[in-house]
Amino acid sequence: MKPVRVTLADVASMAKVDRAVVSRVVNNDPTLNIRPETRERVLLAVDRLGYRPNVAARSLRTSRAHMFGLFIPDFANPVYAEIIKGAEAAAAALGCVLVTGSATGTGLGGYMDLLGTGRIDGLLLAGAGEGTGLTAELDRAAVPWIMLNRRSPSVQRYVILDDERAARLAVDHLVGQGHRRIAHLAGPDGADTAQRRFAGYSAAMREAGLPDGPIAAADYTPAGGAAAMTELLAAPDPPTAVFVANVASAIGAMDAVRGAGLAIPRQISIVAVHDLELASYLAPPLTTVRMPLEELGRRGVSLLGSIKPDDAIEEVLDGPMNLITRGSTAAPPR
Repeated sequence: MKPVRVTLADVASMAKVDRAVVSRVVNNDPTLNIRPETRERVLLAVDRLGYRPNVAARSLRTSRAHMFGLFIPDFANPVYAEIIKGAEAAAAALGCVLVTGSATGTGLGGYMDLLGTGRIDGLLLAGAGEGTGLTAELDRAAVPWIMLNRRSPSVQRYVILDDERAARLAVDHLVGQGHRRIAHLAGPDGADTAQRRFAGYSAAMREAGLPDGPIAAADYTPAGGAAAMTELLAAPDPPTAVFVANVASAIGAMDAVRGAGLAIPRQISIVAVHDLELASYLAPPLTTVRMPLEELGRRGVSLLGSIKPDDAIEEVLDGPMNLITRGSTAAPPR
């Protein structure tokens, strides 16, 4: 037999209230004034009948899709999994869903189509090339959008983390252990996060009275990290420690060190930005700087739900950030 969809009227009948009351309860209407026992009766009926609101009908009534978009560079980068978790939680709290896509999939064009047809209420843009006319095209969609974890010189609408402070924490840790030849395995050329982390690295080195060590750029992948670390180890005066701009790059960097016949941390120490659960299971466990990635996702969605399409947002998230010391760092060899 074909399953019968539970309707608003079915819930209203069981709870012995008007359909309008049920609608306002399930949509968390803050202006609804009813007795607590009435609200409890409605919620009990919703639960017993397994009622699910008709999203399409609700969208027609409210002129909203109850859906946010998040566009990221690559699902393979584990850092974005943490951001997505926070964004999904914030969307659910607003009674919405999150649709996530990547530059390696359908590309930004698919999201632009969704914006143009009004099928999402806002977009978090964590990965896309600048592109001619991108900003103007987003503005023409007339829905809120925010750059997440990245900035652009032409855009005053972003939420980012304090990457410079994260880099300083990492370098200060290495300096405190006695390292003087500290290299930087940087992020991709032109990436805003990479530029901010390099700025923090360079500032911390100057404050310690040290020159910048050798620097090699890589994409945020294990393969990129391995190639860049091989380059650093081939320097005339190899470093005793390396600050890596991303935890995925650090995985490849550690493999390259072992491949060169060197021991971590006895001969070379490694510390990376971003703390993920997998960092504690590496050999040796990786010292990292923990950043508020979930909070970044939550904040981005929260802002989408409250700003107007033309509002300016320039926010550096002031969340908790701390160094997680593990077995990949130690005093330099004598």
